[in-house]
Amino acid sequence: MQNRGLVKFFAILFALVSIYQLSFTFVSHNIESDAKTFAKGNSEKELKYLDSIGKEKVFNLGFTDFTYNEVKDKKINKGLDLEGGINVQLQISVKDIIKGLSNNSKNPTFNKALADATANRQGNQDYIDAFFEAFDKASSGTVKLASPEIFSNKIIGDEVNFRMTDDQVKKVIRRKVDESIGSAFEVLRKRIDKFGVTQPNIQKLGESGRILVELPGAKDVDRIKKLLQSTAQLEFWETYKIDELGNFLMATNNALKLTEKSAIEIKETAKTGIDTLLTDKVKDTVAPKKGQNPLLDKFVSQGGGPVLAVVSPKDTSVINSYFKRQDIRVLLPADKRYAKFVWGKPSTIVDEKTKKEVETVELYALKGNRDNQAAMSGGVVTDAKDSFDQLGKPSVTMQMNGQGAKAWEELTGKAFTQKSNIAIVLDDIVYSAPGVSSGPISGGRSEISGVFDVTETKDLANVLRAGKLPASAEIVQSEVVGPSLGQEAIDNGTNSAIIGLLIVSLWMMVYYGKSGLYANIALAINLLFLFGILASLGAVLTLPGIAGIVLTMGTAVDANIIIYERAKEELRAGRTIEEAIKASFGWKGAMRSIVDANVTHVLTGAVLLIFGTGPIQGFATTLLIGIATSLFTSIFITRILLDWSVSRGNKLTFVTGFSKNFFTNFHYDFLGVKKYTYIFSSLVVIVSIISLSTNGLNYGVDFKGGRTFQVHFEKPVAAEEVKLELVKVFDGSAEAKIFGKDNQLKITTKYKVDEAGTEADQEVNKILYDNLKKHFSADMTYEKFVNSYDGKKYGILQASKVGPTVADDIKTNSYWAVLGAMGIVFLYLMVSFRKWQYSLGAIAAVAHDVIFVLGIYSLLWKYMPFGMEIDQHFIAAILTVIGYSMNDTVIVFDRVREYLGGKAKGNFNSIVNQSINSTMSRTINTSLTMILVLLIMFIFGGESIRGFIFAMLIGIVVGTYSSLFIATPVLVDTISDAEHKRIEEEHNKA
Repeated sequence: MQNRGLVKFFAILFALVSIYQLSFTFVSHNIESDAKTFAKGNSEKELKYLDSIGKEKVFNLGFTDFTYNEVKDKKINKGLDLEGGINVQLQISVKDIIKGLSNNSKNPTFNKALADATANRQGNQDYIDAFFEAFDKASSGTVKLASPEIFSNKIIGDEVNFRMTDDQVKKVIRRKVDESIGSAFEVLRKRIDKFGVTQPNIQKLGESGRILVELPGAKDVDRIKKLLQSTAQLEFWETYKIDELGNFLMATNNALKLTEKSAIEIKETAKTGIDTLLTDKVKDTVAPKKGQNPLLDKFVSQGGGPVLAVVSPKDTSVINSYFKRQDIRVLLPADKRYAKFVWGKPSTIVDEKTKKEVETVELYALKGNRDNQAAMSGGVVTDAKDSFDQLGKPSVTMQMNGQGAKAWEELTGKAFTQKSNIAIVLDDIVYSAPGVSSGPISGGRSEISGVFDVTETKDLANVLRAGKLPASAEIVQSEVVGPSLGQEAIDNGTNSAIIGLLIVSLWMMVYYGKSGLYANIALAINLLFLFGILASLGAVLTLPGIAGIVLTMGTAVDANIIIYERAKEELRAGRTIEEAIKASFGWKGAMRSIVDANVTHVLTGAVLLIFGTGPIQGFATTLLIGIATSLFTSIFITRILLDWSVSRGNKLTFVTGFSKNFFTNFHYDFLGVKKYTYIFSSLVVIVSIISLSTNGLNYGVDFKGGRTFQVHFEKPVAAEEVKLELVKVFDGSAEAKIFGKDNQLKITTKYKVDEAGTEADQEVNKILYDNLKKHFSADMTYEKFVNSYDGKKYGILQASKVGPTVADDIKTNSYWAVLGAMGIVFLYLMVSFRKWQYSLGAIAAVAHDVIFVLGIYSLLWKYMPFGMEIDQHFIAAILTVIGYSMNDTVIVFDRVREYLGGKAKGNFNSIVNQSINSTMSRTINTSLTMILVLLIMFIFGGESIRGFIFAMLIGIVVGTYSSLFIATPVLVDTISDAEHKRIEEEHNKA
């Protein structure tokens, strides 16, 4: 081998760099283990410990040293499925951004286009593209985007003028939308930085308006979702008092009597009157009123001052619908026709009669106007801090800029003179509505007080400091993984990796002897390089990523097997060991097959990386890096070791006594049985298609949208019983299946999955808890059931949500990924082999494999004891199967091309059969190692990836069959008889 010294130099250098990079991971792991020991399960204490040593020197290499923060930044990070934590995909409302840029235009064509874009957006289509398409269709050229009614306004300024064409305006709007999304990204980043989790990850996802947020180790689910979704739209409003709207409430109640029927049976006449509404004292009792008063009966207690009433949260939506009705709005006095009804922050009071805590919210009426604008915007706030008020209760103090200070002084002065109240409103929720008792407030300093705990004031100050989002943010996809589940995944992944490595290494030793030992050394160096690259790239290791590493071990020896099998052929042809090694590592030896096979694998891996998200990208990353490091170690490191062994006079045979005669005299007529294999495969395809059209597939929430919960119970539970209970409360949408152990269920529902806001998420969690708590001991609280914490064994261990729009995008991406992978490989093989018949044979085999795997899933998903969902993991498995099937087929085709090129003699079919038989040792060896590795992962890899591994396991078996019995016969049958005859004559003449 030429340049052997240079290869050795780079190999040693690469190994040292890999060890250097990995050292940070080991140091960080030790420090974090110490922190866990110190904290004894208290996550807040653990974070404080790590924060306290952030700037301390913890790693000294002699020539330089590093602080803990520097070490932490260089380590291999664990994904949520290994670390535990929360993964959220936020959709910044591009619709709201566009409306804002138009200054809330009332133009009917513009608003129709917005509505049509929302309703008709295709899977994977950006909203802005859908809007422009809808506008072009709705306007038909009669209305321009540059119209003063739309985008030629004071918001955008001089960037758009009425002379501009629609195409010119579209460019400006695209840029403005992108700037707004960038602004949202920065706001969220500032909030997250202050939240207090280690290694947070936030990134924009293309131009879709989506932002991915990963918070490893985060545990308080409801709090984090609220923090992320809050737009932080702070406003200061003047309020009406109850004595100003008491008559309106009575008139509303009387009007509703004509259209609404009370659900409560009248047992006594309720005493109601304007005098009870005008009281300034809030009654403490929460005893429900009885009577035929559609509005008043929903009041838990009467209000006072700016509080119109105190209501149970479950009644707010009904009351909102009342106040939106036109026949009710007309009852407002003329000077109050723009009144805006909003709710206060939920609080808990104790019912004196039942002594039970009851959650309530207060109803307020804000002094609105024609434009629905507040008296003062919160944009003037320059700083906010959590503190305590004069009574020692948690509060938030704010400081305003000069302009804000002046406006605040005027507003508070007006409130003092009129003895009115000022509501401090954040995202349409009243946090407090104080009066002003000591005159105008100067200096721009104010305070938000109310019913808070310390955590709430910290979060509120955080979002106010970070600023408001430019548009609403909706959680369209989320995943919550408990730390105990993450540790279980690490244990399962580690076990499967170690066992897989041992089995592959043992087989190579048994089959190839000392040469197998050199392949194992190359494999160990390959893993060192692989982890070193992952560390240097700052990659995130996920459970599918571990699967990719284990799969790399199975494929890493493939190149060695191809080389060794070629060397055995050369030795049988009478060459010396030096000549055999040189020939096997040559382009005409094994290199051409290795390159063709791995290029197809790289192409499918690249497609997976482009179209996949989250853990699937982790799988693709490790797979692609593994292919690169495997090629380097198999080709160069193994060659150095073999040459070194020969130079020492060692006898190399590439066989052992066990494998000496394997496949040496193997002569099977593969083409002779093609009629039967065609019939068999045709029947399989027909059965699969029938099953797919009748039995269907078990689509996961990735493809259909929904919520999934992995719930661990203290004792075994009946899945069907739980399903029936949940169907009643989730409007008929609920599934419950045993997941692994019989005391663990996977619960799926589409209930309110398309509703934005944290309220819907909390409602679903609460319903789930209320209906499942009877299966737990008495100390299982809502917080314990929902939130994650170290050592958690029962309750929700993992939860995920996928909104309908995201599901459509994932489905579209998946279709394109599979079709794209097949198309790209078809083109590559056509270029590489220079005959379209080779590409057709390979694609026929791949299509056969994909249909076969889909058919198996369609037939068995109702009966298998593990999950067989069609989700992103399944698509990753299909693409891996495509890559492997292509790999296997290309090895056979390379030998066919070689033999048809003149190496073998006989009739056409005989030459092709010889080609296939000569590759049998490689085919069986590689398939066997792959199947063994996948079996180990299937058994030890954990429940969450069992369906994913099963798809690959079936695919590898079927792929081996199709490369021998489908791909090659199709190749032969599509080559014309004249070509057959030409090749035979040319070979026999030679």
